[in-house]
Amino acid sequence: MKHFTSIEKMSNTEVLGLIKRAQEFKQGAVWQKPRAQIFASNLFFENSTRTHQSFAIAECKLGLEVLEFNAETSSLSKGESLYDTVLTLDALGVGVCVIRHSEDHYYEQLVQSPHIHLSIVNAGDGSGQHPSQCLLDLMTIQQEFGGFDGLNVAIVGDINHSRVARSNAQMLTRLGAKVTFSGPKEWFSAEEFSSYGEHWPIDKLVGEVDVMMLLRVQHERHNAAATFSKADYHQKYGLTVPRAERMKSGAIIMHPAPVNRDVELADALVEAAQSRIVKQMQNGVFARMAILEAVLS
Repeated sequence: MKHFTSIEKMSNTEVLGLIKRAQEFKQGAVWQKPRAQIFASNLFFENSTRTHQSFAIAECKLGLEVLEFNAETSSLSKGESLYDTVLTLDALGVGVCVIRHSEDHYYEQLVQSPHIHLSIVNAGDGSGQHPSQCLLDLMTIQQEFGGFDGLNVAIVGDINHSRVARSNAQMLTRLGAKVTFSGPKEWFSAEEFSSYGEHWPIDKLVGEVDVMMLLRVQHERHNAAATFSKADYHQKYGLTVPRAERMKSGAIIMHPAPVNRDVELADALVEAAQSRIVKQMQNGVFARMAILEAVLS
């Protein structure tokens, strides 16, 4: 696997293999690098804490040399394109670029170029894909339930603007889970998502699901007129404490974070017993170690 750009381009066997390898890393496995020195550069053109630092820690754990990159002080401020930036890093000897960018499918030009030889790892493209988040989510669910076949998973919130929703809906469906969506109807494209599952009111599905996967309301991708007040959104579409009390015994709460507390998820539930949000963050390091190993081996 030369690049890791979209979960839908991978086979079930490849995805499950990465989850297995991530679990091995969590249990202490060590990567035997193919060469002594490999450089990695993390190019984040959107703000990020979890994904950015998770990749950086994964790279350090694998023994990679991490080159710092700041978009604001790079030649991008002089008008250089993303393509030429990556071309330059490739010429300098970088082995892998981890990139987050606001443009959907930004990676296509990079992976198709005969002049760029380094590996591209997609850390999120616009409202397109977030394949590494999907992998760590799948890892977390598998640890909890042992598999995916027959599980009921709710994906709730800002569906249209969520790259997490796209990646997870695609893979969970392929692996045998039943996916149901919820949230504001105007934030749900039936044309795009109805092939993966139906859209239900949250009060109808909360007692039926094994996994309640909340999504951040992405205010930065909405017009001001399209947003709700925090209290209004929480009461209509969020996982409140009374709703959580109706969840099945053994059901879990997930969220890619950062969490808008008391918006999509009640503050008291973020670190509650049924929450796996912290575990997701922990698993992210090992999932990304597996991804980096795969593209560099």
